[in-house]
Amino acid sequence: MAITGRTALIAAVGALAVGLLFPHWTGFLAVNLPLLLAILCDVTLAAPVRKLLFTRSGDTTVRLGDRAEVHLTVTNPTRRTLRADVRDAWPPSAWPSATAALTSSRHRVTVPAQHRRRLTTPLRPVRRGDRGSERVTVRSYGPLGLAARQGHHTVPWTVRVLPPFTSRKHLPAKLSRLRELDGRASALTRGEGTEFDSLREYVPGDDTRSIDWRATARQADVAVRTWRPERDRRLLVVLDTGRTSAGRVGDAPRLDAAMDAALLLAALAARAGDRVGLLAYDRGVRALVKGKNAHDLLPALVTAMSPLEASLVETDARGLATTALAHAAPRSLIVLLTSLDPAPVEEGLLPVLPLLTQRHKVLLGSVADPRVQEMATARGRPDAVYQAAAGLRAQAAREGTAERLHRHGVTVVDATPDELPPALADAYLALKATGRL
Repeated sequence: MAITGRTALIAAVGALAVGLLFPHWTGFLAVNLPLLLAILCDVTLAAPVRKLLFTRSGDTTVRLGDRAEVHLTVTNPTRRTLRADVRDAWPPSAWPSATAALTSSRHRVTVPAQHRRRLTTPLRPVRRGDRGSERVTVRSYGPLGLAARQGHHTVPWTVRVLPPFTSRKHLPAKLSRLRELDGRASALTRGEGTEFDSLREYVPGDDTRSIDWRATARQADVAVRTWRPERDRRLLVVLDTGRTSAGRVGDAPRLDAAMDAALLLAALAARAGDRVGLLAYDRGVRALVKGKNAHDLLPALVTAMSPLEASLVETDARGLATTALAHAAPRSLIVLLTSLDPAPVEEGLLPVLPLLTQRHKVLLGSVADPRVQEMATARGRPDAVYQAAAGLRAQAAREGTAERLHRHGVTVVDATPDELPPALADAYLALKATGRL
């Protein structure tokens, strides 16, 4: 049972009146006994909470940062009118702030006997993953509003929060570049790729190695061959979900930035006719997507990525390489999204790189911290000079690590979270244009 503010106010006014007009036990009982009887009567007439029925409906998926709506239907099967406050509890990460959680999760509702009402709880999650509802707490008031019955019900519902895929804004520009490389635009890329496309007339500036002498002998003009990048190649995107991916860059962990880059690359490669797979690994397989066609690829990827969280353990580099080799088709492009910090690369990745580069092309993408770049350019004050020295030292260490990877035949893309997705897509297109896939 819960006492309302109205009851407290009446008791306070009665106590003041007794104290001023009739300060005796008789006056105290004359005021409080009727109030106590009214409270008991009010609780008795309140609709019982345990007999209420609840069902849910609404959104089951939402992109990170977007709004979702979950509906809670309250059915009152009793013969009394339900006057209640309902709290639909969800995890704190289902809203951007405590104020939003407080205002969005609480509802005031009146349900006549044998009727139902639908309540809508708006959610705006701030973290990926599955967000499950907690319990529904109901405070049922009596007709006088003096007291209430209180109880709770468990009404399960789960909303899966998908990666936001903010880099999709770059997709039209990358697809336009792909069409140029693939021969579907008006200007074909000449002398690149390894798949023959067509013959055309020679113009000054063409590579003489592209001249088709047999076709030239059959006609009056010099003919040159045009090429297009290969299609139906295999890509395996490998997400490192170890401790280095847990580091936050800005407002999000490195893992989220890597996912965004992986989604843009997968969308581009699928439109290019390539087959894309996903492997998430730290000390075991966290997610695996294989064998999806272009239509089903992105939904499968975002579904697999949504519950992924960085594990605070060191990634098993040898296990990662072995697992990637087991799931990669022969002569694939392995896109490894991991840290470029010297220690994990030198101690973990470099010793196992020959396993990957022997049969596959390896493209490594790493999330750089823009704060380090800001530190490197700071000047003017003594503390700023020290920050600049630290930033330059960190940049030099990453550049040295990238150079060692280059010597092993790895293409390295090191960029900030906003720049990594388009930069990784450009690196893929460059490999495709030069026939190195």
